[in-house]
Amino acid sequence: MRLTSFRRSGIALAGLAVAALTLSACSSPAATDSGDEAKASYKIGVSQFVQHPALDAATAGFKQAFDDAGVEVEWDDQNANGDQATAVTIAQGFASSDLDLVLAVATPAAQTAAQAITDKPILFTAVTDAVEGQLVESNEAPGGNVTGTSDLAPFDEQLALLKEVAPGAKKVGIVYASGEVNSQVQVDAVTEAAGPLGLEVVTKTVTTANDIAAATEALGDVDAIYVPTDNMVVAGIASLVQVAEDKQIPVIGAEAGTVEGGAVITLGIDYTKLGYQTGEMALKVLEGADPATMPVEVSNEFAYVVNEAAAKRMGATIPEAILAEAEKVE
Repeated sequence: MRLTSFRRSGIALAGLAVAALTLSACSSPAATDSGDEAKASYKIGVSQFVQHPALDAATAGFKQAFDDAGVEVEWDDQNANGDQATAVTIAQGFASSDLDLVLAVATPAAQTAAQAITDKPILFTAVTDAVEGQLVESNEAPGGNVTGTSDLAPFDEQLALLKEVAPGAKKVGIVYASGEVNSQVQVDAVTEAAGPLGLEVVTKTVTTANDIAAATEALGDVDAIYVPTDNMVVAGIASLVQVAEDKQIPVIGAEAGTVEGGAVITLGIDYTKLGYQTGEMALKVLEGADPATMPVEVSNEFAYVVNEAAAKRMGATIPEAILAEAEKVE
């Protein structure tokens, strides 16, 4: 899904990569019939932690960057299906392979890849806090063989949006996976941002997707629910949405995939573009750039995405000014 309707500046860890790259160095060059300069050919492993719209979009965007650059790639696509042990097995397999580079999609996939692979460059995407996740020494100077892009959300603006959709809200509920560092970072940031807006944050944790419905019920008398970019909860969003609809509680998502899954609204990033940005970084690495000195990047564009049918089912009203500019999904 292309989000072009409304954009705002976000927090920048580093500037966007904007140049289209043509690579002259290659691992397996093949001359074209027209006699043009040879294109590069590489083998790249993709470790995606779980399948859901945001992560799928990030992976697709990453690959599109290579297509647009005319670089041939043999892809080894692996998905852990939300299982940490499987993610470890994937990382170990990549470590012993002859890959030129590894893409890790989401924090758990990136952590297992970083632990297992030390002699190949690793690019991550859809990671909220790479420092907290112990992937890099700092965002400005990663210091090892790992760098990538963060999906840090504009928490202040998202909570302000929640107040527009639920003007009388006093309590905000959050359900998240206890085992995801990425999610704890977000919950802490949302809790800090909620105070000045007069919002109290109520949280419940889950260890499996089967716990989501019960955890949502256990939030109690909350006025709205905020869904962070938690891989387990987003993958099982239908369970949370069903409870919210039954209780007439509006759900605000941190990203567009959650809105597609039944949340009312978000002001979030475009994961296809984030993945593409990561692909541009990977192209630079394969050309010779050092991940150790390549700063972690973050998207600086955000867009409104709304689900009017979900708003109706949850008894929420989306301001007309937002509707006029938002991307609409069903």
